[in-house]
Formats: sequence, structure tokens, C-alpha cells
Amino acid sequence: MYQTLTFLHSLTRWLVLISLMYAIYCSFGGYFSNRKFTEADNKVRHWTATIAHIQLVIGMIFYFKSPMIQYFWKNFIEAKDSLEHVFFGLIHISLMITAIIIITIGSALAKRKPSDKEQFKTMGIWFSIALIIIFIAIPWPFSPFANRPYFR
Repeated sequence: MYQTLTFLHSLTRWLVLISLMYAIYCSFGGYFSNRKFTEADNKVRHWTATIAHIQLVIGMIFYFKSPMIQYFWKNFIEAKDSLEHVFFGLIHISLMITAIIIITIGSALAKRKPSDKEQFKTMGIWFSIALIIIFIAIPWPFSPFANRPYFR
């Protein structure tokens, strides 16, 4: 099960990144061109948030099944000295949950805005903030905190 979760979490990461970048592109494109917020734009908003929530569920299951996290919490005194353990035990999960909350709030606010321009602007700003947080929290191969390959 752990290997399956590793694969799913890694794969879904790319779906989250692609959907967020596409949603941001659509939102700022719509904002600056004064387009109408169409049903297609609404679906992009909705599916971006949905994919992020799916990744959160997979991530939470992965977190509680991870041998590294189990070690971190059982041996906190020793593990807190390892940047990699602290990153996965506290930093990664905290930043990712924060990013998903920001995506959720941005999606809900954009959905309720009265004008098309406000919907695009709201979605673009909130999703951009979430994307920045996600970029910081991903254990990229070049990350100084903890690194993992692009695909697992």
C-alpha cells in the first residue's frame, strides 16, 4: 500500500501543479482581456480545487502510513535534529494544508463574486498564492530542505 500511495501522491502532484497553473493562466487572461467568466472557467476553478482536495486526502493517508513520519513522532527528540524529518513531519504537511485552504477559500470567493472581472481576479490571486506555497513545500530534487525525484 505504501508504494501505491507514494506513486499516487507523486503523480497527483503534477495534476495539482498543471491545473493550478492553467487556472492562473485562465484567470489572469480573462481578467486582462475583460472576458466573461464562462462555464468553462467555472469548471477550471472547480476541478482545480477538486484535484487539490484529492491530493490532500492521498497526502494525509500517506502521512499517517509513512515510516519516516512514524519514526519522527516516536523519536521526536532525535528526529527533530534532522532537517529531512522535520520537513516531512511538520513543514511539508503544514504548508500543503495551508495551500489547500487558500485554494478552497479562493475558489469559494471567486464563485460568489458578482462580476466576471472580480471572479477572475479573486481566482488568480488566491490560486497564485497557493501555488507559491506549494512550490516551496514540494521536496524538489534541488530542494535544500529535503529532496525527492520528480517521479516516484
